[in-house]
Amino acid sequence: MSKTLRRWELAAFLVTAAAGALLHFTYAWSGENRIVAAFSAVNESTWEHMKLLFVPLFLTTLVEMAFLADRFRGFLAVKLVSTLAGLLAIPVLFYTYTGVWGRDSDIVNIAIFYLAEILAFLLSVRLLERGRLLGGALQIGALLGLWALAFLFVYFTFQPPHIALFQDPVTGLYGI
Repeated sequence: MSKTLRRWELAAFLVTAAAGALLHFTYAWSGENRIVAAFSAVNESTWEHMKLLFVPLFLTTLVEMAFLADRFRGFLAVKLVSTLAGLLAIPVLFYTYTGVWGRDSDIVNIAIFYLAEILAFLLSVRLLERGRLLGGALQIGALLGLWALAFLFVYFTFQPPHIALFQDPVTGLYGI
């Protein structure tokens, strides 16, 4: 069972890595289409970079759920926890290194994305293999939590709070 899980997670990792990189550009490539904006980065804010991780993680979770949730009863709760860990890593690492260094670097920002993704998938595999976060109520709560995150990523693209997390450092603007 562990081999099957690891294969699925590796495939999801590779899809997330590729899709996350592509989603950085799809909004511009689409001619700034508002539908594409819902799932692509629309600016250079930290929030929009978090979306690059969330969208593919969310979609691969939905696919994996169909094949793995019966075998791993804690699947949804584990996916929520691992997704939150990856998402949290992005602003923590970004604001820590830019605060210390005084500027940002595209290379470091890309590395942060992949480190956050690695964290999310390693945590997912570890928790699923150990049978953690079991229970029906946890799974229902996790499903609602994942969908709430999906809603927030779309909503805050169009109606972002005016705080630093949502501000494009290039233009000084928020959202689209």
